[in-house]
Amino acid sequence: MTDGTNTPSKIKYHFHDIAARIIQNIRSETESEAHQILRSYPGNENPTDASQNAAKIYGISTQSSTGVIYVMDRATERGFTYGNPEWANFGQGAPEVGHIDGCMDKPTEIAIDHSSLEYAPTSGIKPLREAVARLYNDLYRQEKESQYTWENVCIVPGGRAGLTRVASVIGDIVVGHFLPEYTAYEQMLGIFKRFVPIPTVLEEEAKYHIDPQTVKKEIIGRGLGLIVASNPRNPVGQVIEGEELKEMVEIARKRHTTLVMDEFYSAYIYSHPSEQNGRTVSISEFVDDVDHDPVVIIDGMTKNMRLPGWRVCWVVGPKSVITSLESSGSFLDGGANHPLQKAAIPLIEPSKYRNEAKYLQQHFRAKRDFVLKNLKEIGFNIKVPPEATFYIWLDVSELPEPINNGLAFFEECLKEKVILVPGIFFDVNPAHRRELFESPCHHFVRLSFGPEQKELEKGLAGIKRVVDKFKNEKK
Repeated sequence: MTDGTNTPSKIKYHFHDIAARIIQNIRSETESEAHQILRSYPGNENPTDASQNAAKIYGISTQSSTGVIYVMDRATERGFTYGNPEWANFGQGAPEVGHIDGCMDKPTEIAIDHSSLEYAPTSGIKPLREAVARLYNDLYRQEKESQYTWENVCIVPGGRAGLTRVASVIGDIVVGHFLPEYTAYEQMLGIFKRFVPIPTVLEEEAKYHIDPQTVKKEIIGRGLGLIVASNPRNPVGQVIEGEELKEMVEIARKRHTTLVMDEFYSAYIYSHPSEQNGRTVSISEFVDDVDHDPVVIIDGMTKNMRLPGWRVCWVVGPKSVITSLESSGSFLDGGANHPLQKAAIPLIEPSKYRNEAKYLQQHFRAKRDFVLKNLKEIGFNIKVPPEATFYIWLDVSELPEPINNGLAFFEECLKEKVILVPGIFFDVNPAHRRELFESPCHHFVRLSFGPEQKELEKGLAGIKRVVDKFKNEKK
């Protein structure tokens, strides 16, 4: 076992130490109610326990739940319903959708013309594809000779659909990804069997940063043909930008490795507090040739425009990639909602988009600071505060037992009507090779400060009650 650097000089444990820890951790799983609840859900069975596979229907493979689905199922069992004012939902990865000073108020009605009743093309309607290309060219490529066109854009029904389409066209190669990472990557990387996913564990001491030298080392050492990563990063709230992002493109170009970048949080940037102009981040800024550089981008209306219910997203990349995605969409999802594609066009006009990002950042930066301040007062040690997104990667290892792991803390918070996501769901582990207690993400939870201010206050009060309860019991 290594510390993530894969160098022999940094091996932490001998073989017999590993075996002893695994035996101890299996016993811990058995004795933990929170862990047994997770194991009881279809697709989350312990792979070493054959008896748990007895109820499966022949020929049907049960997929494990994504983190958000699991935590919402557990919350629903305890009485949660959407809109219930008694609950604080820090689990679902969505921003507040109501009024924010300075931002556009979102449409509550849309006109549907007769043509919108027909199917849209699986790659999306041309006017929206043109609008997305224009947005990227205006924000990031004004001085570039090579410009995106509508043929470089594919409209998809949500971010997961975009990821799935991309995964479906990946060939027989080795695919790299980083830990911790967005929970849905596990299904994306596990359901298609042509490629082999290889993780790289990012270190807390390095603030979970993906630097160009790490990327280059992984490409050369592991023979990676493609790397998929979120930037800004879910769940750790960090961001790659500037010269480092430029260098990553240069490495990918030289090493013939495709970069698939999930940029859904590109407007939630707080890394430069003095800036108040709505600066956004995209790897497209450093693409030289839009049809030959191996860079694919996934983004959409979900986060940056605060319209998660619309399920209107896009993939931007070389024309040859878009053609492949158009074909895969015909059998995977059939394409995005036609009327909402038309309604999205005026919302992503570049000047409107910049203004939206400006006031969005001001609002969410204030919420981030409020939540961090309260968590520190409760007693948490925030080692890596977020510089982007609306998530806090919260280490619970210093809390009293038994709430010093993510699953147990999550279950106790549910009792106080607070929803979080246990960190193990961000341990993208398609083959389920690791025991839960062996996960590098086991002692974390992800907390979203996406909800409105009053919900943040309610949820933080619930978390405080949980922590105080177990601190008092320890005394």
